[in-house]
Amino acid sequence: MSGFQAPLKLVVSGPVGAGKTTFVQTLSETPVVATEAEASEDIGKRHTTVAFDFGTLRLDGQELHLYGTPGQDRFSFMWEVLCEGALGLLLLVAGDRPQDFAHARNILDFITSRVPVPFLVGVTRQDLPRVWAPADVALYFGLPEPQVVGLNATDPDDARLLLASLLELHLAPSPALP
Repeated sequence: MSGFQAPLKLVVSGPVGAGKTTFVQTLSETPVVATEAEASEDIGKRHTTVAFDFGTLRLDGQELHLYGTPGQDRFSFMWEVLCEGALGLLLLVAGDRPQDFAHARNILDFITSRVPVPFLVGVTRQDLPRVWAPADVALYFGLPEPQVVGLNATDPDDARLLLASLLELHLAPSPALP
């Protein structure tokens, strides 16, 4: 079949309540297929993602599939499966929940140790008072500041900017080896 292009894949991961479902809903041009169920344990909210969220976006005529992962460790097998062949990973952390940063770091380490995928960290809830600034989260994660971006997951402009930043990272030429 000439002319067929497989869709690109973007994975959005992070701890429970970081804004993954909201981000996918904000960025998707189609209704999002969400696999939410009532939480079976106390996770700070009534419903949680139990498989993945799925939406789509067209970028310059190319279809981009958006996958939001569950944030609980018991679904860690999904993180690796969804990241296989992904264009990139957006790891979201809620800027007002520093108690979740260690778990977010564990998710990032788990995924990147198994799947070599370009990633950015998105610090959500930047529209609220008393949230961690992206520069401080970069310091916590030991990442260069440009790899950590602040956003409001409900703002389409912020969502597109985070995606554009990830694409720039992915498309940037690799440094020449000596």
